Amino acid sequence: MKNQNLSRRDFIKRSARFGIILGGTGVALSNPHIFESLTSAKASSFLNAVIDEGILQNAPTARYWISTSTKNVKCLNCHSSGEVEINKSFNHNEEIIKCMLCAQGCIIRNGEKGKCRARVNINGKLKSLVYGHPVSIHIDPIEKKPFYHFLPGAEAYSLATAGCPLSCKFCQNWEISQAKPEDYSTEFIPPETIAEASFKKNVPVIAFTYNEPTVFTEYLIDIAKYANDKNIRSVLVSCGFMNSQPLTDMCEVLSAIKIDLKGFSEAFYKKVCSAELNPVLKSIKQISKTKVHLEIVNLVVPTLNDSKEMLTGLAKWIVDELGYDVPVHFTRFHPDYKLLNLPPTPISKLEQARDIAMNNGIRYVYIGNVPGHEGNNTYCPSCKKVIIKRTSFFVLENHIVKGKCEYCNFPIAGVWN
Repeated sequence: MKNQNLSRRDFIKRSARFGIILGGTGVALSNPHIFESLTSAKASSFLNAVIDEGILQNAPTARYWISTSTKNVKCLNCHSSGEVEINKSFNHNEEIIKCMLCAQGCIIRNGEKGKCRARVNINGKLKSLVYGHPVSIHIDPIEKKPFYHFLPGAEAYSLATAGCPLSCKFCQNWEISQAKPEDYSTEFIPPETIAEASFKKNVPVIAFTYNEPTVFTEYLIDIAKYANDKNIRSVLVSCGFMNSQPLTDMCEVLSAIKIDLKGFSEAFYKKVCSAELNPVLKSIKQISKTKVHLEIVNLVVPTLNDSKEMLTGLAKWIVDELGYDVPVHFTRFHPDYKLLNLPPTPISKLEQARDIAMNNGIRYVYIGNVPGHEGNNTYCPSCKKVIIKRTSFFVLENHIVKGKCEYCNFPIAGVWN
C-alpha cells in the first residue's frame, strides 16, 4: 500500500529523526490556513500537524462527539459529579471536544488527538484521520478472523487502518494498531470502491479487522452499506471497547461480530490493555440482543489471564448472560510486541480452558492457533460427531445441511448460507 516515492510527509518525518530543525519558513504547506488558529499547540504538536497536513486536507468531520459549544451540553457529559460539585462554573477559553466513540471518552483540546491517534480536534471539530485510508488489504479465509459458525470456507475481503483505543502489550498486529495514520503513506479509497473490489473478486464477505475497526466506524458503516446493496455481508473483528450508539449503528449494517474478551479481570484490562473490562461486557451483551451473529475469542496469555478462576468466571458469565450457543475460541498466545519474555501458551492450558467452558455447558468451544488439534473441529452437541473438520484456517469437511447436523438433524447455531 505504500508509495515508492518519498512523499513530503515522509521527508519531514525522516528529517525530524535526523534532527533537522524546521524553521518558520522551512516548510511550505499547500494549505497553511488549516493550522493558523491552532494557538494552543506546542512545538511538538505543530510538528505533528505538519506531518498530518496531507491527511487533514481531506479528513471528514467524524461522528460521535460533543464539544463545549454543543447545544444543551451538560457539565456531566465531560466532568464527574465530584468535579462539578467542587467547581460549579467552568470557563473554557477554547473549544474542547469529548469523543463519544469508545469507552476511553477522550477529552481532546484543539490540535490534539485522542488515545486511538485516529481522530483530531481541529478548531472545535473532530476530524477522522483514517476515513478512506486503509493501510492493509488482504483476502483471508473467514476462519482466520476467527469465525467458525459464519459461512465456513468463505473468503473475506479484509482491511484495516491505523489506530486502536487500547494498548495491549501482547498485540499481534501492533505495527498498525499502535501506529499513527501519518506513519503510512496511503491513497484515499472511497467506501464504494472497497465494496466494488470485493464484488468484482467474487468475495462474499468484507471483514473489518487487524487493528481496532471502531476507530474507522464512519468508513466501516459506509462500506457496509454499499456492500449490502451488492449482497455482500460485512463482519467486524473488535475488542468491543465502543460506546452503545456507535455499536447500534454498526449492528444495523453488519452480519457478524467477533469480540476479543481479553481476560475476565478488571486488573488485567487495566494493567495489560490500558482499558476496562466492563465496557466490553456491555458491548457483548448489546450484540447478543440483536440479530448479528456473535463469536467470542479469548487469547490465553501465560501467567496473565490463564488462571482457573479467571477462565471459570469467563465461562460462567457467557452462559449466564449469553446462553450456551455462542461459539467461544481459546487462542494460543505467541510472544510479540511487549511480551517477548513470555512463552507460547501450553496446549494443556488451552485444553483446560476448553474443558472448563464445556463443563459449564457451552456447546461450541474451540482451540485456536494449534493446527491439527481436535479442538479446531465443530462437534454436534447431540450426537457428538464431527460436523465441520478443519486444519489451520481451512475446512476439510462440512456435514451441516440447512443449518442442521447431517447425522442426527440437530439444529446447529450459526449462519450457514
